[in-house]
Amino acid sequence: MPQLSENTFLMPASPIRKLVPYANEAKAKGKKVYHLNIGQPDIAMPKEVIEAFNKLELQNISYAPSDGYQSYKDKIVTYYASHKILISSSDVLVTTGGSEALEFTFLTCFNPGDELIIPEPFYANYLGFAAATGVKIKPIISTLDSGFALPAMQDFERLITPYTKGIMICNPNNPTGYLYSKEEIKQLGKLAKKHDLFLIADEVYREFCYDGHEHYSLLNLPDMEENVIVVDSVSKRYSLCGARVGALVSKNTDVIEQGLKYAQARLSPPTLGQIAAEAAMDCGDEYFENVKAEYVKRRDLVVKRLNEMKGVKCPTPKGAFYTVAQLPIDNADNFCQWLLSDFSLNDETVMFAPAAGFYSNLISGQKQIRIAYVLNLDDLNKALDCLDEALKVYPNRID
Repeated sequence: MPQLSENTFLMPASPIRKLVPYANEAKAKGKKVYHLNIGQPDIAMPKEVIEAFNKLELQNISYAPSDGYQSYKDKIVTYYASHKILISSSDVLVTTGGSEALEFTFLTCFNPGDELIIPEPFYANYLGFAAATGVKIKPIISTLDSGFALPAMQDFERLITPYTKGIMICNPNNPTGYLYSKEEIKQLGKLAKKHDLFLIADEVYREFCYDGHEHYSLLNLPDMEENVIVVDSVSKRYSLCGARVGALVSKNTDVIEQGLKYAQARLSPPTLGQIAAEAAMDCGDEYFENVKAEYVKRRDLVVKRLNEMKGVKCPTPKGAFYTVAQLPIDNADNFCQWLLSDFSLNDETVMFAPAAGFYSNLISGQKQIRIAYVLNLDDLNKALDCLDEALKVYPNRID
């Protein structure tokens, strides 16, 4: 029998999706499952998207240019300018979601064996892209007790070796909701410049910053054109997850030119997705003001209720729509599976993502879950009712 590739076995299962069979089985038994495991917003996309599709008169759906439609790239330039970030359309490579932008970044910038420093916990798919490309992730630990604050620069320096090629952050962070400050970004910029490293930021949650805090992009850093790469996406920003449109943005011309080779190999980013994304970018500020206000209500509800539960600890996130909570349990994987297979409250239960999958090893985060507060307040309350009751009766509770 032919053998599969070694990389196949190094690819981790998604902590966000691996319990889906148990959720499907629960639904087949008549249970309602509240999905707080995945960042799929229930917020309506901008009305401009529907209007754009209603006006379409396509005879066929043709290939888009490999780097994206020029009209869409021009819209991206205008969008960035509204955030006081000056780029040109030649700095943009349109991709099939932010995931492909990450993949192109790994393929373009790293050789197998190169090291990439990432604060953890981090978005689980970073491990997958690293495994697929032979990149070695070197984690630097941020802790729940500190609110997942950025570790000190000397801790980063201790991890740098001759094989270190880059530092990557997600800002605001998935899974923690931590928002890196302007000063922290500047410190990372100095460190990357000092050691001539790529500095990469996944900024897909840029719009979602709360409590008066503002997002500071890597692209705002002066004299970092050759070092900085930003990954972007419309998925969460406009509730267009299925449109699969993202972007790799960098003023490093080599990154864009070489990344285009991979873009050409996959032919084109989604045609219909770009039409949707371009239309969405015509929505006004009121859209985001309403969306942010809704997420603040959801965050405040979730954090308050979690911290009222005996033995539960949860910091207050400043961005995105996720938080990580520590529970009085033995193992979050077992607990999340038990919630779906063995527990219900009024024929309802809830699905979370075990947080261990957001760490570089399976030991860290064993008692933690990631919660995506992407449901309306009523559903969030019911989901948290399920969690509260489940923690009282879970057979492997640890106080």
